[in-house]
Amino acid sequence: MGRFILGDSLAILPTFPDACVDFVLTDPPYLVNYVDRSGRAIANDVQGDWLRPAFSQIRRVMRPNTLCVSFYGWNKVDMFFDAWKAAGLRVIGHIVFSKNYASKSRFLRYQHESAYLLAKGNPVLPADPLPDVLGWSYSGNRHHPTQKPVPQLSQLIESFSRPNDIVLDPFAGSASTCVAAHQLGRRFLGIEMDPQYHAAGVRRLQQANTREVAN
Repeated sequence: MGRFILGDSLAILPTFPDACVDFVLTDPPYLVNYVDRSGRAIANDVQGDWLRPAFSQIRRVMRPNTLCVSFYGWNKVDMFFDAWKAAGLRVIGHIVFSKNYASKSRFLRYQHESAYLLAKGNPVLPADPLPDVLGWSYSGNRHHPTQKPVPQLSQLIESFSRPNDIVLDPFAGSASTCVAAHQLGRRFLGIEMDPQYHAAGVRRLQQANTREVAN
């Protein structure tokens, strides 16, 4: 049904053939040197020199006329835009996920996540488009310091792909995208370079398979 690979996306993506992926859903490092309350950090979260080559490879492996949803660091949005445009991905939408809690408070209370919708070519319009403001459920961050909730990722996968499509997440963390894709009958390719988070993702996928067999 899928592969969840331990390694660096910049080394692994070039081994994939051209135009082999139907949808990309990813949450790359935000380039903010994030460390959570327990001391967990994220690899490659300081310098952005990997952004351009990574998204160039992402576009290469996308099939013609397909979509990519990428979360991003709001205060580094210029670097993300530079990488997306250099790769030849068009920005065609913006999605805001509204939280009922604040993940952080400074000058403002931070109560949303956001992602851009990017296109390679001219994808077919969905029959029933998602709203550009969606809800957000707290994941608990048990497996990863910036763990995204499976229900919200599932909405995106269901809207922008079809059953049996291949969904790619080259910055897969603890495999939330892979779990969501599996639950929706999609094939998946996930890549994560941190052994701790990769191991957590492997356990989650095993549990998802066990529940499926039990049902």
